[in-house]
Amino acid sequence: METEEQDSPPPWEILNLISQFLDPKTLAMASCVSKSWSILMSSNNLWKPICQTQFSSLSNLHTLTSVPYKRLYAISRAAVLRRQPPCKPRLSLKDLIFTVNVSKKNNKAEVFAGVSKPIGGGDGVFKFSVDVVNGEKSTVTEAEEAVEVVWNVVLEGWNGIFTMMDCEGKMGFSAGCEGWFSAELPLPACFSGIVGSGIVGDLKIGFGSGGRVEKVCVGILNVVNWRYVSVDDGLRYLDHFLLPI
Repeated sequence: METEEQDSPPPWEILNLISQFLDPKTLAMASCVSKSWSILMSSNNLWKPICQTQFSSLSNLHTLTSVPYKRLYAISRAAVLRRQPPCKPRLSLKDLIFTVNVSKKNNKAEVFAGVSKPIGGGDGVFKFSVDVVNGEKSTVTEAEEAVEVVWNVVLEGWNGIFTMMDCEGKMGFSAGCEGWFSAELPLPACFSGIVGSGIVGDLKIGFGSGGRVEKVCVGILNVVNWRYVSVDDGLRYLDHFLLPI
């Protein structure tokens, strides 16, 4: 008795059926098996729905550029990975010392000179007070006078120093007067000259009775929303200038 021999479907048809249920990582691995598998597993029919689901805004680029959907998925995935949350800063607040010097421009008379560890920062933003226990007493004047303002951040042990602000401005010295100074901060060297940094060093100094300095506050402001950056973002910025790469 003769049995009718039935043809089996070719292997590539089975692969084609199975491949429709594979995730992107498995498809990419399977495409490395052989040249024929690579052709099958790289099919636009397989990668188009994956791109449309995960990267819909970029999937339309295929019709404009004829870039294979597999390639579009790969570059889109790489872009996502590059936008991962930034790493933890290497510096901590305990590593820093702030030095602030404010002097009158006409006669170089010292208005305030302080060396202090950062005070505050409990609300999570890079805004701190500077110790004013030894703050200088200035001659009380109603009229504004030109002053020079310098704010440095020093690495503990005086192993590094970065000038956050070195600028000029005007302020009065009577009780209740407050001076506010800001200066754009430089970009790290690898970005220098491309665009502005978008952040500024910020310093405020307030006077009490008798022309004595009562408060000095410093911080880093984002000029996009005029809010103080987070402590971690401020420390990451200082990493570039105070620590070796």
